[in-house]
Amino acid sequence: MNTGQVSEVEFFWDPVCPWAWLTSRWVVEVERQRDLSVNWRFISLRLLNKEKDYARDFPAGYPAVHGSGLKLLRVAAAVREAEGAARMGALYSQFGADIHVRGRRDEIIGAWESGFPDYLRSVGIDDRYLAAANDDRWDAVLQAETDEALSRTGKDVGTPIISVRSGNEWLSFFGPVMSRIPRGADAVRLWDAMWEVASFPGMAELKRSIRERPQLEGSAD
Repeated sequence: MNTGQVSEVEFFWDPVCPWAWLTSRWVVEVERQRDLSVNWRFISLRLLNKEKDYARDFPAGYPAVHGSGLKLLRVAAAVREAEGAARMGALYSQFGADIHVRGRRDEIIGAWESGFPDYLRSVGIDDRYLAAANDDRWDAVLQAETDEALSRTGKDVGTPIISVRSGNEWLSFFGPVMSRIPRGADAVRLWDAMWEVASFPGMAELKRSIRERPQLEGSAD
């Protein structure tokens, strides 16, 4: 696979995941240096885990965290339907930086039940989209994209999921999960290495344990 010729990329995101956030900033770094067209699509951790018992399977507070992600994605889906997909990259950058870098996480998650209208207005979301946060009719869209992402990788993964188009098919994987953002030439070197691995038909999994906490400072730059 000639990774230098890769141009079409799909990145499935949930704004509340710090690991997906860091990986997305790596993709943006590569996008600056390669002629990539990134389509920012949806994967909902709340819908992905809908069959789980949150009281048993997750630490305290996760219903609010995953619920916030779901509601932000509903708003994003409403914006995308009305204005097109081109706005999704900037919207993810806004939500992700506010949650993971700018210190607005508690403000957002603390108002998740109401659908955080004050926060949404503060970042320029038009009032016509505010009701989408609490409108579960958007969940069909989010579920369909979550299912599509998992159909490409297998169901035992989460976010991020990245796909690149190779001919008439998508090559996809979960991750890479990274604790810091490679910059400059390092970003491109990792990109090329990952797609060399992903393009091998027999490759199923490459994994090691997390070595450090996510290095979020400066990730909004």
